[in-house]
Amino acid sequence: MRAFKRSQPLLSRFLPLLCLLQLTPPALAQGLPGLTPSASASASPAPSISPDDSAAEDQRLAARIRAIFSEIEALKPVQVRVSAGVVTLSGTVADQAAIDQAAAIAQRLTGVVTVQNRITRNLEVDQNLSPALTGVTGKAEGLWRMLPLIGVALLVAVLVGMLGYAIAGRRAWWQKIAPNPFLADLFATAIRFVFVVGGIVLALDIVGATALLGAVLGGAGVIGIALGFAVRDSIDNYVSSLMLSVRQPFRANDNVRIDSHEGRVIRLTSRATVLMTGDGNHLRIPNSTVFKAVIVNFTTNPHRQFSFTYPIPHDADPCRALAVGLEAMEGLDFVLDTPAPGTELVDMAGPVQLLKFSGWIDQTRADFGKGRTQAMETVRAALREAGFPAVAPAYRVRLLHDREQVVPEVAAPPAAAPTEADVRPDRHIEKMVRQERAHDEEGADLLDAGRPTE
Repeated sequence: MRAFKRSQPLLSRFLPLLCLLQLTPPALAQGLPGLTPSASASASPAPSISPDDSAAEDQRLAARIRAIFSEIEALKPVQVRVSAGVVTLSGTVADQAAIDQAAAIAQRLTGVVTVQNRITRNLEVDQNLSPALTGVTGKAEGLWRMLPLIGVALLVAVLVGMLGYAIAGRRAWWQKIAPNPFLADLFATAIRFVFVVGGIVLALDIVGATALLGAVLGGAGVIGIALGFAVRDSIDNYVSSLMLSVRQPFRANDNVRIDSHEGRVIRLTSRATVLMTGDGNHLRIPNSTVFKAVIVNFTTNPHRQFSFTYPIPHDADPCRALAVGLEAMEGLDFVLDTPAPGTELVDMAGPVQLLKFSGWIDQTRADFGKGRTQAMETVRAALREAGFPAVAPAYRVRLLHDREQVVPEVAAPPAAAPTEADVRPDRHIEKMVRQERAHDEEGADLLDAGRPTE
């Protein structure tokens, strides 16, 4: 009882606070620590839009679209209706472009849910013909007013192009820079091209048609790729001509062999290498083939070696035969002492022994073919006279019968003394080449005697 009386003042202090918490709304209870709102408290409802507000928004959208269409001449006949954010367009316009434009404008406005485009095109002849004629007339009038500007642009393009041709025409300048006429012409052509293209670009910029230039260059790029695939062989030949003119692999009138073709060089053009064969005919080889081919130049070194073989029987003495043949070769005036003639036994495994003789000649004093022929005849005559006749490299088959048949020996004919032949070089082809080169136009031949060969 006394305890209750002692706690009565404490209860009287907290009782008002308990009553206040009981009457506090859930939102306030959430802010107090340790207190949670009642589970029965429901969330506040979402705000709703009244029908009057929706209608007002539709009217605002319709008025906005009509105001925009009224500023565009082609869209003035369009009727606009908006309901619940759905825009319905109707009416008749001149062309399809106006129909698409009206739909695009309405779709971009805020609050538009979708657009129903019911606009139709006016297909009457007078309504479609008049704008077309008006457009043509306007373009013609604009072109007429631009004629002075076009004239100035053409004049600028012509002046720039003439300046490029004047600079490119200074052949002395480019010949000092380029190592040969071919490269000089290439530089001059590049200068002309750059100035002409620059003049065209400047003229189009003056008349405000740079967009046309972009389209032209884009089309030219596509056409250039197609032409590159179509004329890749010609491009390869052109690049090969450039490399040959720089490297100079031979001189005019050099006796060369290009792959299997042999002749004297007449000229090197921008497309082909022209040779004169031994029978006086012209042989044109594409420069792309010449650049990749194996080239043998017989004129660079005046000393040239010839060689031939001579078969003797197996029972003959090869050392004595080689000595006889070597002595015969050393007696020839056109065979050089240095380098000295040589001999060797190259084969003895077959039915014969094969001897090889070689010697050197000076092509400026003796013809290669004539000298080789004279040497072969001299060695053959000396060996036959010494008892070493040439035998055919074949096997002799002997058939044994009941009665042995004696095959008569055929005596070798006596060796005739070799006649002294003229082995001087034939200069007829060289003279023909020089006469033809004398009529060459300047710049047609890419061979330059003043530059070193590779």
